[in-house]
Amino acid sequence: MANRLAQTTSPYLLQHADNPVDWWPWSPEAFEEARKRDVPVLLSVGYASCHWCHVMAHESFEDEAVAAYLNAHFVPVKVDREERPDVDAVYMEAVQAATGHGGWPMTVFLTPDAEPFYFGTYFPPEPRHGSPSFQQVLEGVTAAWTDRRDEVAEVAGRIVADLAGRSLVHGGDGVPGESEVAQALLGLTREYDEQHGGFGGAPKFPPAMVVEFLLRHYARTGAEGALQMAADTCTAMARGGIYDQLGGGFARYSVDREWIVPHFEKMLYDNALLCRVYAHLWRATGSDEARRIALETADFMVRELRTAEGGFASALDADSEDADGRHVEGAYYVWTPAQLREVLGEDDAAFAAACFGVTEEGTFEEGASVLRLPGDAGPVDAARVAGVRARLLAARDERPRPGRDDKVVAAWNGLAIAALAETGAYFDRPDLVERATEAADLLVRVHLGEVARLNRTSKDGRAGDNAGVLEDYGDVAEGFLALAAVTGEGAWLEFAGFLLDIVLEQFTGEGGQLYDTAHDAEQLIRRPQDPTDSATPSGWTAAAGALLSYAAYTGSEAHRTAAEGALGVVKALGPRVPRFVGWGLAVAEALLDGPREVAVAGPVGGELHRTALLGRAPGAVVAAGEGPGAGAEFPLLVDRPLMGGEPTAYVCRHFVCDAPTTDAGELAAKLGG
Repeated sequence: MANRLAQTTSPYLLQHADNPVDWWPWSPEAFEEARKRDVPVLLSVGYASCHWCHVMAHESFEDEAVAAYLNAHFVPVKVDREERPDVDAVYMEAVQAATGHGGWPMTVFLTPDAEPFYFGTYFPPEPRHGSPSFQQVLEGVTAAWTDRRDEVAEVAGRIVADLAGRSLVHGGDGVPGESEVAQALLGLTREYDEQHGGFGGAPKFPPAMVVEFLLRHYARTGAEGALQMAADTCTAMARGGIYDQLGGGFARYSVDREWIVPHFEKMLYDNALLCRVYAHLWRATGSDEARRIALETADFMVRELRTAEGGFASALDADSEDADGRHVEGAYYVWTPAQLREVLGEDDAAFAAACFGVTEEGTFEEGASVLRLPGDAGPVDAARVAGVRARLLAARDERPRPGRDDKVVAAWNGLAIAALAETGAYFDRPDLVERATEAADLLVRVHLGEVARLNRTSKDGRAGDNAGVLEDYGDVAEGFLALAAVTGEGAWLEFAGFLLDIVLEQFTGEGGQLYDTAHDAEQLIRRPQDPTDSATPSGWTAAAGALLSYAAYTGSEAHRTAAEGALGVVKALGPRVPRFVGWGLAVAEALLDGPREVAVAGPVGGELHRTALLGRAPGAVVAAGEGPGAGAEFPLLVDRPLMGGEPTAYVCRHFVCDAPTTDAGELAAKLGG
């Protein structure tokens, strides 16, 4: 019999709808039930493409005996961290403070007042490696709740007080300047992996936002070292197993330093951020490889993640069925020499094995290898590689596919819109700009809907119940601003302004601080507030970037002031933890450069407009249009006449304008192009 989760829209919650566990979604009613029954709440947080979440579900939540005990002694609550990042953030902070580490699945025991008192992540079905079994944990918590209630209350009170005391140190006055940016670059240089690219050791995550900072820093200062780190990291990832050498697109992270074996799930946000990074790397260097990866990643997103409604799904699973019908990680992606021979025949299989690094012993499990492009394969016959790749891809298409998490997350779609719009514009792919526009239409139609506030998720064209958080507003505004620049449609600038006004009204605190949830959002045990960039730009830095761009487009002092206030935290964190505030540093580069405002009085898609979009000046904003109505769409185009009847570009920054030009080469020079 299905439980209450059957009524939800989250693919992750729906995966648990047939569990014998009597799950509740996060709701006041669940805590009311715990109060009425005088039992603790078991909070279980995960997401649809999380490997260990599936494992724990199969071992424990599908087990009748475990479920019976859970139902008798707890109110079990299931949360999709991607739908409720606020709930996830608050309790993850508690888990990390208590245990020194975190991760998913996250398992937290709460009082009926939602105060946490015992924590963990994955618990095995029987005791293992010094970890108690899940059943032992449940029994231990039940005993403590029954016999030592005072102690539980004291622990819960202490944890909540500790969390409340961790209010954010804002970072002092002022915006990050040359010295903070230089210190950040020095810190990155120290953590850079000279041998394999990227930063730090294993596991190694794709550092998309740090690379954006490095590219912007190079564009502004000419620092070759910054460009070298960016380009070498992108090359290492593109040739590694973290990149899908057959179908395009990036996996979540590499389990090793060398980018060989990925954790196979593919997330929309990684692919959106990396697609844009490789497009920007091409803009900086003209690299053919960067162009190829940007386009293949864009095509992967459209082919594999686009939903029937025109939005983009959240993720593809790491796991799928292997040839024996077992559900295992990476089965869809890995190859043995025998499998190559079966598809390609003896000669081409030997060629493919050398080209893609497939060995007899394998680089992954059970003698299988992850395809990559090791540099030691010698000169490559490009036509033969393309033929082999096409045949392998066709054969792989016959394998059971990984599951897809179909929910549309506003923030991640905002990132995809920006990436597809720019990639489409750079490489003359109007179809990609159309896909970006369709996703933006969906966000306006379904996620904004009639409430004039942003919903975080939708599925099958139906908005979810959860309010948008700061990253939704910041990333969607960023996507709309990129779309406005590319299409010349001022409506997208207007929508971005609408979202950013809500940021000013609902998410802004004292002294430029930003909060992850709105002033009128559900009150949790602590109001989440995290300025660090992790897998995606934090809401804080995403909003700062969009506010800065919007101010450059409109001349709005309020938005400029809010952006500068928000960047105070980058001044504090940039020199100390540059790897974790990459997007914040990229926004700081835009601020240091102006950012420049480019008005093109002339046709959208014309030579001057294209030249403006290809300008490398950090965070430059571009408005294009012609005719008397153009100024109504974009304030930047007001009073911008054509010179001698020719399309004309105007470049301004810091309230000072250069002489207008009708010459694309001159415009490129003005924008570091």
